Amino acid sequence: MKVVVMGAGVIGVTTAYYLARAGAEVVVLDRQTGPGLETSYANAGELSYGMTSPWAAPGIPVKAVKWLFMKRRPLFIWPLISPTMWKWCVQMLRNCNDESYRINKSRMVRISNYSRDVMPDLISETGIEYDGRAQGTLQLFRTAKQMKGSRADQEILAEYDSPFEVLGRDACIEAEPALAEVRNKFVGGLRLTADRTGDCRMFTIALAEKAAELGVQFQYGQSIRGIAVENGSIAGVDTELAGRITGDKYVCALGSFAPGLLKPLGIRLPVYPVKGYSVTLPVIDDAMAPQSTIMDETHKVAITRLGDRIRVAGTAEIAGYSNRLGPHATDTVKHVIGDLFPKGGDISQAEGWTGLRPMTPDGTPVLGATQFDNLYLNTGHGTLGWTMACGSGRAVADVVLGETPEISFDGLTVARYG
Repeated sequence: MKVVVMGAGVIGVTTAYYLARAGAEVVVLDRQTGPGLETSYANAGELSYGMTSPWAAPGIPVKAVKWLFMKRRPLFIWPLISPTMWKWCVQMLRNCNDESYRINKSRMVRISNYSRDVMPDLISETGIEYDGRAQGTLQLFRTAKQMKGSRADQEILAEYDSPFEVLGRDACIEAEPALAEVRNKFVGGLRLTADRTGDCRMFTIALAEKAAELGVQFQYGQSIRGIAVENGSIAGVDTELAGRITGDKYVCALGSFAPGLLKPLGIRLPVYPVKGYSVTLPVIDDAMAPQSTIMDETHKVAITRLGDRIRVAGTAEIAGYSNRLGPHATDTVKHVIGDLFPKGGDISQAEGWTGLRPMTPDGTPVLGATQFDNLYLNTGHGTLGWTMACGSGRAVADVVLGETPEISFDGLTVARYG
């Protein structure tokens, strides 16, 4: 069986690897010059199994209004004349209730936990290096109100068997010793002990090499013009340079760019690009730098240790498909690293980046079958593409190959949107 995978980010590469490992002939198409050069390039570096939750949650509309008035706010909404954007925002607001939140979270956790369980096997069998660590995530609370508010999260974590620890100030410092320098700036934290960290792009590049060894053919610099349909099935992928690429089955793993390609086929996919920012800076003092991931609850900024570098990522900007990195775009993430780890890294050498997170209004990615018998989806992971990559890649590969996946696809396919 020949499978054409559209997209060479972490989602497309993991899917291709699992397909090839099972014996399929695989071709991967991507417009970039190599793997992991878009959203996978410089994300937060978190494998956030314990923090797998939809953005659409009870109380978020009120919080969002407050965030818009913060000096260093975690959310920006640009009032574009875009029916697609406003429709997506309305759909998200409709999911901000207790019932929807629990349904959506249960679906997301199903994928996330599966990814947590299968990723170690992949690392063991491939031996790839990606600056990985397994020291958990520390959600840092600057106020007692934040600490108290985390009790609801603790109940949900316990419900889904996600291990955690509630830490006072001294215990936070024991987990992250460099925080002793700023002990007056926080009151405590919630440590998610099953979380891991690692460089998503390093992982994607290394896994692409292993996939190539299994026979996967990567065709870079191939911009996709459209998907051809004949007699109710997909007949091929039309590219600008190579013409039509054909296969037996097709997987769309194009992140935020999937909806535009699928719309002419009659597939209405509510995936919208939510822009995020990061900076990466060198460690200058290991003792003063973070050892794993710290999530600043106030600014919604993640600080992650990646080998001899620090990755600081955050901000949600709803502004269409703009990839512009303005002069003040990374001010918030730079402020947070300077505020919590002022001696750990060299901010003067910080490399800024921005990427488009493919978000669904309910938070759950869109996986599996479509109305076409040979077209499958693996997209819409939002901020959790790195977290869910191995699980969704393996599960979708199983479905494509006609095998029974190890997790249920109930509520995960595009059919949930009617």
